[in-house]
Amino acid sequence: MNIDSIKNGLVIDHITAGKSLQIYEMLKLDLLDCSVAVIKNASSRKMGKKDIIKIDSNINVDLDVLGYLSPNATVSTIENGVLVEKRHISPPERLVNVIKCKNPRCITQTEQEIKHVFLLTDREKPEYRCMYCDTAAEKTV
Repeated sequence: MNIDSIKNGLVIDHITAGKSLQIYEMLKLDLLDCSVAVIKNASSRKMGKKDIIKIDSNINVDLDVLGYLSPNATVSTIENGVLVEKRHISPPERLVNVIKCKNPRCITQTEQEIKHVFLLTDREKPEYRCMYCDTAAEKTV
């Protein structure tokens, strides 16, 4: 399969295989008025299989979402057909309103104005816990 290169935009590469649609939804890429290509299960020498998202526009993406869902992803910025920047993503120390606490007794379930804050408690796994009730977030990887 061949997907055209982009002149100006972003390439999110090295996404954990199977995570691209979840990233697409959480970044709200369906609301964009530009071309977006989602490539699932592409061959990769380094990862075996990977997903790729190409966005034909230079937009700001939430790196916390990427770091949470696919901590080894890269984001490449393309301008005039040339790579101008490549960022390596890592798990963020703190997630704010990216995921919601599943504990029904957590204060975030009853107080609507409180932000959903999760802190990285184990970088190796990675594991996140609710700042208010210490409930572990659901696994993503």
